Amino acid sequence: MNTATYRETRHHELRKSRMLMVDGNLVSNARTVEGGVSARVYEGGYWGFASTQDDGVPVERIVDKASRNAQAMARFGQRAALALPGGAYRGEHVFRGRAPLSPKDSVDRLAQLHAWCVQRYPGLKSTRFIAADEHHTKRVATSHGAEVLSSIQRALCYLTLIAEDEHGAPVEVSETVSAKGHLGDLDWSLEALAPQIDRLHDHLQAKRHGVAARGGLHTVVMAPQLAGMLAHEAMGHPCEADLVLGGAVTGGLVGQRVASDLVSMVDIAHTYEGREVMIPVYADDEGTPARDAVLIQDGMLTEFMSSRETAARLGVPATGSARAYSPGDEPLVRMRNTAILPGRDKLDDMIAGVDDGYLLMKTSNGQADSTTEFMFGISLAYEIRDGKLGRAIRDTTISGSAIKVLQSVDAVSDDMYWNCGGYCGKKQLMVVSMGGPALRARAHLGGE
Repeated sequence: MNTATYRETRHHELRKSRMLMVDGNLVSNARTVEGGVSARVYEGGYWGFASTQDDGVPVERIVDKASRNAQAMARFGQRAALALPGGAYRGEHVFRGRAPLSPKDSVDRLAQLHAWCVQRYPGLKSTRFIAADEHHTKRVATSHGAEVLSSIQRALCYLTLIAEDEHGAPVEVSETVSAKGHLGDLDWSLEALAPQIDRLHDHLQAKRHGVAARGGLHTVVMAPQLAGMLAHEAMGHPCEADLVLGGAVTGGLVGQRVASDLVSMVDIAHTYEGREVMIPVYADDEGTPARDAVLIQDGMLTEFMSSRETAARLGVPATGSARAYSPGDEPLVRMRNTAILPGRDKLDDMIAGVDDGYLLMKTSNGQADSTTEFMFGISLAYEIRDGKLGRAIRDTTISGSAIKVLQSVDAVSDDMYWNCGGYCGKKQLMVVSMGGPALRARAHLGGE
């Protein structure tokens, strides 16, 4: 085999549905299907890529175009070709769940949720509910011998309740429930969601009378959802090998302490504690057998997520992390199921151990960079005084260096939370899951 030449083909179908109901009115009901074939060729140290949505075009013609694109790139100058590592996976992993819900059934459920909320919570000013699912089917073949058929399905229901505070300003709280599969696999019946909506409404009432956080460095207990976001955005991206090669601060930190020894963080490929995870990746879009990437072990930075090329450039084994979102996208190094692993503490004890601090429960949005500096919005939080929860606080922010925050962790809860309701954005969208336990650490809050 000529290790300097590599090619892959991908047949990819992406089906998506999304319904939005505001105050009982269906304002959006979209269903889309994308399909196509792509080819990627590595020749003389350069990549060439080509794709089409025309299923009448022979695959050989797409491969030839990708090859000619690689040759065109070679006009920029001679480049040493790398021997691409990664092996070759052969197998099929297709999710088979329950019977799907019809569009009418989904709309009826949304209307039922709205009607129940209006009847149960008379002071509510507005409701906003989203039901959505998407299904990727990919068939990947490579010149290294890989033959893979895989599917990834995820469904979500996004719930938002809105009221007004004493000044007439809108106040809202949100909850996302998600699962592997389509909307027929997600239990989003009124019976299943009613307890969660009751708790959400309790938070809404508390937030209506919320106070401003005190700005500055505080002891915070980050609920699992927030800890998962920290793991993904602030520490996960700087551990993607393409960003490491691009100068991420983590590049020189392998073998060094980047977190408390209570913290271990893994990007899980397909199985956690004997069960398939929400976004199972048995082989990536380069046909590489996927394995867990242990990013942090007992506080020490250990390795990065990689594709074939980035693994070759770093001189490490490939982790099977190259993924493409849509049929016309090239694979990039992407996270799969990123989580900080559970510890031994109880969440109640973690709160009881705080004399003056905050419980941060939900995050709205945020950003992070390759230095691990981050800032997230906090959309639901409470004061902690003398080990007990106090008043809710208004929307605020948390910011800092993920490395410094993780180094300050002094307690990790023994539970585990998973969610696959969001997208990761890095040139392309990507479906991922993130998870983790609660963390107690020191971090900066915005506020008065």
